[in-house]
Amino acid sequence: MSKAIKFYYDLLSQPSRALWIGLKLSKTPFEDCPVALRKREQLTEEYRNINRFQKVPAIVDGDFHLAETIAIIRYLADKGQFCEKLYPKSAEERARVDEYLEWQHLNVRLGCSLFFRDVWLFPANGVAPKPKPERIQRLIKGVEDNMKLLETLWLEKDFLVGQNLTVADLFGASEINQLKLCQYSLDEKKFPKVAKWLENVREAANPYHDESLVFVEKKSKQTFNK
Repeated sequence: MSKAIKFYYDLLSQPSRALWIGLKLSKTPFEDCPVALRKREQLTEEYRNINRFQKVPAIVDGDFHLAETIAIIRYLADKGQFCEKLYPKSAEERARVDEYLEWQHLNVRLGCSLFFRDVWLFPANGVAPKPKPERIQRLIKGVEDNMKLLETLWLEKDFLVGQNLTVADLFGASEINQLKLCQYSLDEKKFPKVAKWLENVREAANPYHDESLVFVEKKSKQTFNK
């Protein structure tokens, strides 16, 4: 029997969280190798030897090192170590999941990441002051423009690419859930399909969905109570 992969991650990272949930749901054996971004452990020389990009997540499988979340999923799926329901084998079904994963980079992920970076990450780490209200409103508009795209282009059924949970849903929901740190609450009246979808993802991915967000929720309360 092959050894379990080593999984390097931080649950404060959106892609790390999505992959962590996917591995748990897939019952993929892995060795926990947490990397504390808040302590800048990803910038150490030791971690550079794990992942030359010095980001999370990453895996080590024997002598093979691999970064980039989607590449990791494809690699594990090809080895039969990832749930076929989450990342299908059939060409057409897999292509639909890949279509969303490629699309979201310049849409949902970009809009949510800019908001998270400027409103929480940079101020929390002393890189930049909290943006002025007008800048925050522009960032919120960027997020909500993408919520509209999810409503109109993707959410015809219960999940992004059909009636069942896939990694597309894990990645999309992870980006939106990150905004809890910015004290952003989705307007359920404005985006009813998105709100329902997020609840569908939560139900289908629990208990790991909620477990993955414990640290995010904790940091959100700390920020709000300052």
